[in-house]
Amino acid sequence: MADTFSLVLETSTPHASLARVGPGGQLEQRAFSSDRNHNARLFAPLDELLRDTDPPGVGLVLVGSGPGSYSGTRVGIAAAQGVAIALACPAVAVPSILAVPSAGDGHACLAIGDARRGSYWCARMENFRLTEEPALCDAVGLMVIVAAAVAAGVAVVSFEDPGRFPLPPDLGALVRQEIPDATRLWLAWCRTDTQSRHSWSDAIPQPLYLKPPHITPAKRPTLSLP
Repeated sequence: MADTFSLVLETSTPHASLARVGPGGQLEQRAFSSDRNHNARLFAPLDELLRDTDPPGVGLVLVGSGPGSYSGTRVGIAAAQGVAIALACPAVAVPSILAVPSAGDGHACLAIGDARRGSYWCARMENFRLTEEPALCDAVGLMVIVAAAVAAGVAVVSFEDPGRFPLPPDLGALVRQEIPDATRLWLAWCRTDTQSRHSWSDAIPQPLYLKPPHITPAKRPTLSLP
């Protein structure tokens, strides 16, 4: 794939971006902002970036998988899969939270988000990979997790306004609002370990779902005849 273009889409927040990476590593990015209408804003810059890729064509499409705006993330993934099918190349979903500035040097970070209805999510990352996938917690759990991260000197980041989290003012002031973009998503892909790249490549692109911590799948009940 080194001798082809790569296309990168990051649409998990209202501040979306797309990038085209050339065979020599030259990178060109487009960005736009929208509120719940990524499907109306995405395709003009996408067409613009695709227009001059032949030859040698596109060999890889990367797309941010969130967690973030569910509709925005789904639009990006659908577009990435459509392009990949049309151009007969792989589409790979990469966690969007790896594409924030604080994670850019591979430093340990805690990402938090509002899962609505009194629930919140937390995820940990380091060395351009997730060390703990997003898991749900309540307000008390969020405060404990954030306080522990701050005490350990770990950066705490969120796609959202930190003021929306039920944290003490001194703790909330340490949460950084950071937005992922397509360029940093590409860099995360390039810098992560081989195992993570293989894992992402083997999976069907889909939004990064939130789940309760330490969840155990229920066993199928044994069927018995009367």
